[in-house]
Amino acid sequence: MLSIRQIEYLVALADSRHFRRAAEHCGVSQPTLSAQLKALETQLGAQLVERVRSGVVFTPLGEQVLGIARRILLDAQEIRDLALSFGKGLGGTVRLGLPPSIGPYLLAKMLPNLHREYPELRIFVREEIPQTLPRSLQAGRYEVLITPLPIKGADIHTRALFREPLYVAMASDHPLAQKPAIERSDLYGESIMTLESGHQLHEQVETICEEIGARLRFDLEGTSLETLWQMVGMGSGLSFLPGLFVRSVIDQDETVTTRPIKGPPIFRTIGVAWRKSSQLVDQYEAFADYVHKTIEREFPDFVRL
Repeated sequence: MLSIRQIEYLVALADSRHFRRAAEHCGVSQPTLSAQLKALETQLGAQLVERVRSGVVFTPLGEQVLGIARRILLDAQEIRDLALSFGKGLGGTVRLGLPPSIGPYLLAKMLPNLHREYPELRIFVREEIPQTLPRSLQAGRYEVLITPLPIKGADIHTRALFREPLYVAMASDHPLAQKPAIERSDLYGESIMTLESGHQLHEQVETICEEIGARLRFDLEGTSLETLWQMVGMGSGLSFLPGLFVRSVIDQDETVTTRPIKGPPIFRTIGVAWRKSSQLVDQYEAFADYVHKTIEREFPDFVRL
């Protein structure tokens, strides 16, 4: 009889592609993990995994079994969460995925109050670039995402929560820093920096630059918003920075000035997402409500949806 533990070992090995790291992740010795996977292969009468010099390779059958194994673990976790949360409102364990351009700046305002109000709720947070978040949600690595919208996935439900404004950031000695707001025409021909490819912000800023005639600096892509902020302060160019981040650093550094844009607002839409197949929709809706309430309290000028 297959065991949940054997399935956990198989998925951990797939995620790490290394027996030792998989064993450490599962909290067992490497010989224990190897023996249990060998027992699994014996029960199935087929090889699932090959050891190679670079680590681990799954056989074609192993890849098919792995897809089913992930779904089994997902269902098992949902059973646990249903039992923990039954009749308690927000509770149980939620694995939350979100991009680094949102995580530190929203969660710092939200999680302390959330823990006080719902002490039975445990949230495990991991940051990932927006491009890969939907796939990770579908694979069961997360229950919920907080992410820029839209995202792709026929089996993913999304709920828009708020519009996060984008501000123009420039060195404080830049001529445009003297203006209270920036016209789009002011940015014609300016050098604009943004996050590296893979971030939704990169694609959005690239489109903005095409529309206003600004020059996107592909040679000066930032690995984080903090890096972009520092490059802006050194006069390397201008940038469009999201409001959550700007509000968290604006009073800490006088070398950078941020300004709103006149005319139609430039923003990104932020929302939550979860799998349509989940049985914990009420939980996720309550979580989305809490995010919405946090924005209303901490960022009242953001447009809420």
